[in-house]
Parts: sequence; C-alpha cells; structure tokens
Amino acid sequence: MKKLYKLCFTVLSVFAFAQDYSVSSIPENLLANANAVIRESSEDCILKSVNDMQIKETNVVTVLNTAGNEFSTVYIPYNPTRKVSSIKVELYDSAGKLFKTFSKKDFSDYTNNPSAALYVDDRILVLRPISTKYPYTVKTTYETNTSDTAFLNFRPIWTYHLAVQKTSFSMLNNSGIKIRTKITDKPLGKLNVSEEGNLSKYSYENIPAITEEILSPSIDYLVPKVEFSPEKFSLAGRQGDMTDWNSFGKWYYTELLSPVSNITPEIAAEVAALKLSGTTSEKVKTLYQYMQNKTRYVLIAMGIGGWQPMPASEVSKKGYGDCKALTNYMRTLLAAAGIPSYFSVIYNDDSVISYDKNFPKMSGNHAILMVPTEKETIWLENTSQKHAFNHLSYSSHNRNVLAVKENGIEIVDTPVYKPEQSKEKLFAKIKLQDDGGFASDASFEFTGGQYDHNLQLFGMKNDEIQEALKSRHYNLKIDQMAVQNLKNDRDEGKIIYDLNLKANGFSKKLGNDIFFPVMPYYQSVTFSGNDERKLPFENSFPFQDDYEIEFSIPDGYKFSEIPQSSNITTEFGTYTISFNLKDNKLLVHRILTINKGLYPKEKFKDYIAFRKKTASSDNTKVLISKL
Repeated sequence: MKKLYKLCFTVLSVFAFAQDYSVSSIPENLLANANAVIRESSEDCILKSVNDMQIKETNVVTVLNTAGNEFSTVYIPYNPTRKVSSIKVELYDSAGKLFKTFSKKDFSDYTNNPSAALYVDDRILVLRPISTKYPYTVKTTYETNTSDTAFLNFRPIWTYHLAVQKTSFSMLNNSGIKIRTKITDKPLGKLNVSEEGNLSKYSYENIPAITEEILSPSIDYLVPKVEFSPEKFSLAGRQGDMTDWNSFGKWYYTELLSPVSNITPEIAAEVAALKLSGTTSEKVKTLYQYMQNKTRYVLIAMGIGGWQPMPASEVSKKGYGDCKALTNYMRTLLAAAGIPSYFSVIYNDDSVISYDKNFPKMSGNHAILMVPTEKETIWLENTSQKHAFNHLSYSSHNRNVLAVKENGIEIVDTPVYKPEQSKEKLFAKIKLQDDGGFASDASFEFTGGQYDHNLQLFGMKNDEIQEALKSRHYNLKIDQMAVQNLKNDRDEGKIIYDLNLKANGFSKKLGNDIFFPVMPYYQSVTFSGNDERKLPFENSFPFQDDYEIEFSIPDGYKFSEIPQSSNITTEFGTYTISFNLKDNKLLVHRILTINKGLYPKEKFKDYIAFRKKTASSDNTKVLISKL
C-alpha cells in the first residue's frame, strides 16, 4: 500500500511538469479583473509522526501586468524547526517557453519580520524574478521538513485580483494521529475531495479573480477553506494535545503561560507600592493604568513558534512587549494582587471571526485579558497606552475568545456593541453671516468604536491635529480653526474636544434671500449602486451620530419656511431629523443609526436607497428672507 501512495505522489509530480504554461491556455473567464493567475499550486504533505512532516510545494503563477508583479515574488520561510531544500525557480515567457532558472544561491536571506518585530526567530528567502515583458510565468518548487505540525490549512486564494486555474492540497498521514477536518464552503469555488486509505486530496479549479467592492466583508470571510486539526502536535519541540479544547487549554497553560508568569520579588514590590484599595474593579483599573504608563508595544516573535509570551519579569524590567507579553504581564500583576484573570486569544478583524466549539485548533491573531469580578467581566486591551479601561475595540467585539485556564479553555463571548454605545455626539451653535460665511462653537464627544477612530489624534502634534480636522471637515472652506480641551477620558472611554471655526462660502444668496444646508460639518455619505453587485456587504461597525445644531441668523432676516421633520426605519438602521424654531433660532436635531450586519448582495440596492434618503435629508436647505 505504501508503494501505491509513493506512486500517487510520483504521478502528481510528473503531471505537474507536463503542464502547458502558455498564456493562451488560460480560460478566458480567469483573465477578467485579474492581475495574475495561479496556473498550478500544490502542497503535498506527509505526516510521518507527531514531530516530523515533509512538504513538497509547487507554485506556478502567470503575471499578466505590472500590477501583478507582487505575485511573482517568491517567499520561502524557514526557522530552526523548519528546513527547506531542493529550491528551484523557473521563468517562462508568454508562449510557455522556459528562458531562465534560479536556485537557492540567487535568493536574498532576511529576518522574517513583516511586523517590525524587535526579536524574531524566523528567517525568509526572497527572490524577485520580474520580467520586462508581459505576460510571464514563474514556477517555484521546494521541499520543507519540519517538526512543527500544529498549523495545517488550505486556502485557494488570499487576496483580490488573483485568479486560480488549479490548486490542490494532499495529506498522507502515516503517523497514526487522528486529524480532524473542517470544510468551509463559499460560492467562490467548489471543493473536490478524494480519499484513499491514509491519503486525502483536496482541490479547487477555475476560481475567477475577486474585485473588492465598497463594504465588502473581510477576504477571510469570502474565500473557501479547509482546516485541519491533529489531535497530537508539536510546536518548537513541545508536543501538545488537541483532542479537545480542555486538553489543548491545559497544554497552553502549562507549556506556554506558566513558565513565563512567575511573581518575582520585583513584581510583588511593584504591586505593593500601589497600595491598592476599593472594589475589585477599582484595583484592576489602578493596575491597568499603571501597566499602560510603564510599557509600550513592541512585537516579539520568539518563544515556542512565536506563541509563548516574553517572561513577565522581562516586561517588568524592560518596559515593552507585544500583545502576548503585555497581556501576560498584566495577568501576572493581577495575580500578585490576588485577582484572577485569564489570558484570552482572539481573532481581531473588522469582520467577525469566531472559534468553533467543536473544532479545537491553534489559531488567532491577538491576545486580550478577561477579568471576572463580582459585578461584571472586565476586558482589557493591553497593547495601547491610550486605550480606556474596560474598553475593547470594535474589531474585538461580538465574537468569542479562548480564555486559557489551568484546567482547560473556556470559550467566552466578548461584549456586543450597540450602535448607541458607539456614538458621535455633536452640539453646535452656528452664527450665519450675510456674506455667506459663519462662525461656530461646537463640542464633540466620541464613544465606543468612534472612540477608537479618534485615538489617533493623541499621537499627533498640534498642527497635525489641525490638519486632520480640516481634512475631516473638507466640505467647509475653513478660514480659522481652534481645537480646544482635547481629552482622552480613559476612565469613561470617551474622547472630547471643542472646535471653534470660521468658514466662508457656506450659504448662498438668492436675490435678497439666503439659503443654507442644515448639516454643515460633514459631507453626506453616498454609495453607488449602478454596477451589478458581486459580493455580499457588511456594516462591520455599528454606530450612531447624534447632532444638535442651533442656527442664529443675521439681523434683518427671518426664516421663510421651516422644513418638515422626517423619520426613516429600515433593517440597516434608522434616521430622524427634526426642525424647531425658537426665539428666531432654528434647532436641528439629526440622529443616524447604522446597525451591524452582514447582508446578501441582493439587498445592496435597498441599502443604497436608504443611504440616498438620508443624504437627501442631510442636504435639506433652509431659506431666510430679508425683512
């Protein structure tokens, strides 16, 4: 039987070399919207034991234009537990004729540091075999031998403007270890599966390129995939158990967290010096803000495959760490204060990505801290010195986390943002001038996800803040601007500031009369629905904008007519605007609420219609007449 499997792999290899790489053999439907086409991609794995896996990879990509050059670059990662060999790269012209070859000696060797980590174990070989004549084809083959067996996935596509002619993944499991498989189907491509004994093969064919559209979900949501979860695995020399979430959690706690979480005398002294008092929540806040003021974020990609945090004692001494290190340092500080908390692994993404309770798997891209208290569960984002206490960004809401405990993993839901919890509150007094300009005093307050978007202001100099707000209110011809009382309230999770400005050309004259728009600070958001929608759409960020504006008019003028109030309610959100005249001042109150939601493409025109109605109301003009 083993000879039969070897024969299968040999046939696959021979078939790969017999392929026609001429551009004329690409199906026409794969050329539309594509900058490159994957002609053939195969990843053939042989799992020999818990800590021994061999992978043979072939990747053939045709670059159609200059925008596709990024897909021609060959990246081959390696590290102390991942050895690469038999590297070969071939370059073909548009007719499929071989005209250049490369080997390992032609590659550049770099630290594999895409996120600017301070310390990394990983390295990467890089080759950029770009041709000056388009189209051209790059074929890459190499072998990998690794002791790391925790991460096995198959995705046919990972970005936009890339088509796939054929791609495959095979697993020959000679280890005796049970491997769970989870298939996520999507309309983009149909999965072909074949199994014979210990050999499983998965493939996709003829997947057209995706063009990104406004409000498209994350690419991770759009593409199909096959995930694998071995019950036994090895990572950087540490063997682990993924039979279920509890087994995996015990390994995670014992192997990754406990060795780096010692309460040293120095850490104990840090906590004692704070003289904590009050409720548990108050103590946690004191420790959290102490940690924020002491540390800064630096990516550390070392330690058991980049998954083990830097020791808490080192973070304490050096004052920096990545999300893992800072979260574990905060956990250790709390432990020194007698407060239990749980290191929690999460998928941080605009689109919701959650863990499957029935499919244990080592995955995630971020770490946060969960702190149960007598009144509520406190959630701590530990990578920012600016974040408010008990505040998660909108990209961490409405999903679940892996809370690592001594006796296993608990899958816990993070809070769900309601639109009114993610609010921009504006109150403004505007004095219209008869020359078309106005002077205004306005106060702004941001909470929830809108708080997140405005945190960037606190990394700017004064002149940069001025320019950022001028850009934000680009529809106004601003003559003078003053930003005052800018504050990040880290206790309450809100940002406030006052904005005083003078603008020209706001209102227009019509004879002796003047007319002006009722929403001065922002241009109404509109979307085009003319083209046929291809993808579903998502409002990943629920929010509410609540604006109250008081208009004073020049002496010698009166309001001719007050617009009608309006109210719009849809599944996508609601909109209200009201107009009231009091003491010859017009009071405008406008509330736009956008719900979080993922919708089929067929509903996009309905959403466009809703936003057009809100934009039309925002563009309401008011006429004042000279007495």
